[in-house]
Amino acid sequence: MPKIITANGIDAATLRTEGTPGGYLLKTNASLQTEGDLDDAAADRLASSLGYVLRQYRVLTSRLDDRTGKTGLVIVRFPQGSLSATVAQRFFEAADATKNGLGGGYSVVGDEQIFLNATNSEGKPYSGLDDASFLDGLRRAAVSFGSPKPRVSSLGNAIARFIGNDWQRSTRGEGYQTLLGGSDGELVRKLDEISRCYAFLLAKTADSKGWARDE
Repeated sequence: MPKIITANGIDAATLRTEGTPGGYLLKTNASLQTEGDLDDAAADRLASSLGYVLRQYRVLTSRLDDRTGKTGLVIVRFPQGSLSATVAQRFFEAADATKNGLGGGYSVVGDEQIFLNATNSEGKPYSGLDDASFLDGLRRAAVSFGSPKPRVSSLGNAIARFIGNDWQRSTRGEGYQTLLGGSDGELVRKLDEISRCYAFLLAKTADSKGWARDE
């Protein structure tokens, strides 16, 4: 992470990154959350850099404290220190069982499970729910959820957008490269060097752990 951040001309000490649970289509996996004070262009470029090196299909950038946005936001807060990956997955499943469409995705920062009613390019929510129904489902899920007891602590709107690349069709990461100055740009060259280091470390770890290469 520090190498990718520094390649973007950003002081890595000004950003905070933590590994947290993250949900997508009713599954919880490890996720990286990076927070910092960046303008939209710098944030999108950093997101593209992360997606490019880590070979992600989509990276989400958001400004949760900007209520002028058009993306519905619901934050579910858990008691301090209680929001583990297991608890997050349980609530994820409970929310979707309460109202179909709430199992699309979530992120975690500290003790808060963050749900964004993200929209596609036409402005239609991926969840199939309007913001009021989105909020209602999460509120009802929080009320009926057992221990640890959550509560809806914040709601409203945020700015959020996905940046991505279809690696099956664009095998060189062209979707990201367009935001990184092109395939021959200086930033892409730096990221390619970081990618080679990352691939080496990943393969080395896979061998030491006995992971299958296609996992």
